[in-house]
Amino acid sequence: MRDQKFSIVKAFAIIFVVMSHAGAPAWLNNGLYIFHVPAFFICAGYFFHTKYLSDERTYVLHRVKGLYVPFVKWSLLFLVLHNLFFPLGLLSETYGNASGGVLHPYTWHQFCQNAWSIVSNMSGYDTFIGGAFWFFRAFFLASLAFLVLFKIIRKLRPESSDREAGWAILGTVFLLLLWKTTEGLNITGVAQGGYRELTGVLFMTAGFLLARYEAVSRLTWRIALPAAAVLVLAAAYFPSAMNYKADVWEFLSLPVPAVCGFLVLYYVAAFICEKAPKILVNGLAYIGNHTLYIFVFHLLAFKVAGAVKVAWYGLPWQAMGGHPYVLQPENNAFFFLLYVLAGVALPLLWLEGWRKLSARCDFSIKTLLSLLMQLAVLLCKFAVRGGKAIWRGCAAAYRGFIESVKAVLAASSSKDE
Repeated sequence: MRDQKFSIVKAFAIIFVVMSHAGAPAWLNNGLYIFHVPAFFICAGYFFHTKYLSDERTYVLHRVKGLYVPFVKWSLLFLVLHNLFFPLGLLSETYGNASGGVLHPYTWHQFCQNAWSIVSNMSGYDTFIGGAFWFFRAFFLASLAFLVLFKIIRKLRPESSDREAGWAILGTVFLLLLWKTTEGLNITGVAQGGYRELTGVLFMTAGFLLARYEAVSRLTWRIALPAAAVLVLAAAYFPSAMNYKADVWEFLSLPVPAVCGFLVLYYVAAFICEKAPKILVNGLAYIGNHTLYIFVFHLLAFKVAGAVKVAWYGLPWQAMGGHPYVLQPENNAFFFLLYVLAGVALPLLWLEGWRKLSARCDFSIKTLLSLLMQLAVLLCKFAVRGGKAIWRGCAAAYRGFIESVKAVLAASSSKDE
């Protein structure tokens, strides 16, 4: 069983992701963006087990099931619903993001192209309702790249220890990122250029090394306090994020403060596990164990808070289409907290509601496929019966036409004349 501290770390990380999307003040966002997403990669690297170096199939299948399949499933759902979101007011051709960008209903060609992109290279998702979906692609590809690099290092130096292999991966990825950001290069075939994916490998390696050096088990306030100071200074003077357009300075200013932010999160999580009431510990752990659903649905859940804001200020309903929240007027403290509450709580409520419904009704893949097969058979039967009816109608019409021609010919016979 995993340490609850890491579940609480992920809980804080996902809450901070929601806060950064809900219109947090700029000074707060500058700090949150540095470490909230990297924390997930660090956690993944921390729990990486070298047994997967000889059992790649299990590792890859686990990542496919946990990252690729949810991405494709929810991206296709939002793709199908995209045009419906406009008459509902959830998307708008007038109201968009802060830079003035808006979305439009898809044509059939755009729909088909996005479906191909979703399945083939994990892009093409709805950039407003599914704006956080890049995380799934970055996490998926970073996980695979980390495994491949680890195997290459072990192939080149079989005698290397886990620590040595980790440092070799860290150095290799750091140099690749330095090259990429200096020259403005893109990884061919990877959506948005691959910066986030490479940075994800860097943070996974950092987490792996933290585990091998048992750093978090020796974490005290003497380490957490300087780490917090580094994070605050970076937020004030060198704000950065896992931005796909990052330049070399944004890259260089990210890794150390991000790791420091993770250490602060872990220290706070350890303190909560030790001192806080059990209900708070279990509640945060529950959030941390269900971050996927918050990632998927928090921007859609924002629309509920947006409806309250639209009604409160008497705004046109189309203002709901603002991304990621109703932009004007700017969120005050009340609406900021309302958006955060909606973004965290509603996806979890929907999840629990779905689970209760699933307990009463069988929504398993096997059952759904069976229903689809029955529907297909039923449609085939209707098609066959309809085809027979059309054939009979055409045959009757043909016979009637022939009889009419015969009657006309008989009526105009020369004998009668």
